[in-house]
Amino acid sequence: MTFEPSAGLAESARALADGEVSSRTLVERALARIGATQPTLNAFRVVRAEAALAEADAADRELAAGVRRPLLGVPVAVKDDMDVAGEPTAFGCRGDFPAVAEDGEAVRRLRAAGAVVVGKTNTCEFGQWPFTEGPAFGATRNPWNQEHTPGGSSGGSAVAVAAGLVPAALGSDGAGSVRIPASWTHLVGIKPQRGRISTWPRGESFQGITVNGTLARTVADAALLLDAASGNHARDPHRPPAVDASAAARRDPGKLRVALSLKPPFTALPARLHPEVRARVVELAERLAALGHTVEEADPPYGRIGLTFVPRATVGLAERVGEAPFPALLDRRTRDAARLGRLLGGAPLRAARRAEAVLHRRIGTFLTAYDVVLAPTTAAPPPRVGALLDLGGLATDRAMIAACPYAWPWNVLGWPGVNVPAGFVRGLPVGAQLLGPAGSEPLLVSLAAQLEAELRWHEAWPGIGAGSPAA
Repeated sequence: MTFEPSAGLAESARALADGEVSSRTLVERALARIGATQPTLNAFRVVRAEAALAEADAADRELAAGVRRPLLGVPVAVKDDMDVAGEPTAFGCRGDFPAVAEDGEAVRRLRAAGAVVVGKTNTCEFGQWPFTEGPAFGATRNPWNQEHTPGGSSGGSAVAVAAGLVPAALGSDGAGSVRIPASWTHLVGIKPQRGRISTWPRGESFQGITVNGTLARTVADAALLLDAASGNHARDPHRPPAVDASAAARRDPGKLRVALSLKPPFTALPARLHPEVRARVVELAERLAALGHTVEEADPPYGRIGLTFVPRATVGLAERVGEAPFPALLDRRTRDAARLGRLLGGAPLRAARRAEAVLHRRIGTFLTAYDVVLAPTTAAPPPRVGALLDLGGLATDRAMIAACPYAWPWNVLGWPGVNVPAGFVRGLPVGAQLLGPAGSEPLLVSLAAQLEAELRWHEAWPGIGAGSPAA
């Protein structure tokens, strides 16, 4: 069959509103693309074919009656750590999970905007690792080269968008889990301010380091999905002031002061920036300078920020493991990390949470001299499928830190970041992240849109099947 990728999110919404296409047609096409690629790319854990078609028919009736909502009738996907009523939430784990009764708040808001959720995308076990594979569902593969991982943990959402199965998708980011797969699949990935997109029914996910974010091929589409999903449950502890990301995507950012930060933040294990990744990020910095921005090398004063990340991450994991219906089926690395989390759940966790305010002041002071930090999203191109799957705990940590040392500090801070495509290294995509202080999504989105207008990264599509063992 001829593979026809999806139109973008905004374009699909416009075509539906103008009566050029029906929701049923768009959803049928999305389901066909998912079916055609599931044996190779394996992006989805749950495909809601029957329910999505029924929802598309309902959207078509609303459209015919003159109803207009931002995403009415548009097919999208969400990561399988988000509750969708009537579907299980396995979060990468093995076992037969029960269907949940209610949508999570982010999914509820997508539905309120009119979106049709066609399925739930694959993620590694409890979202811990920068790859998307495991015994629960197999390996999710990178559409740019199927011998390589798309990254993780939002790898299924990234593949669904990069391969054109859906125009946009939600993921979650606890240590780069939106930005890393976005960088390795040539996408825009927005990690918003903590609380921007609700994580309810959890007021805080993984002790506040994990937020929900968006993946799309263009800045405008990622911003549109961010606006549609944003907002809070009445009991959310974090409720940042609203922003209009879509308007920001149409606005000139002005002349900015950009800190080019190439040094990995403090980690207990070694990390080194791959020379060709460094070259791509420096080229992006040079493009920013050519656009009139002031760019100079400077590194945020991270200090020993990793000491505040580990207690929050492992305690959050221990909480998830404590709720798991099939703990014996969990990866040994998961059980070991949860055991550490149970040890760190008292004074170390309280100290880590208190340290956030200190880090806000210190790095916030740095950001009075700069508007934006430009940094690599990862230190290396995507590894091969299976390269990290069977490693022990320490070996996995070493491999993760070597490949992905740059993203997680902004999870500790709770501040926004946007991955933008930075080009290719030996045919594999790599990215760079634009990072800012609290509430800076509009500025980051505006700058990313300016870069996109220059570089037109969205015009490049992967050759589906390249490097595939089944091709």
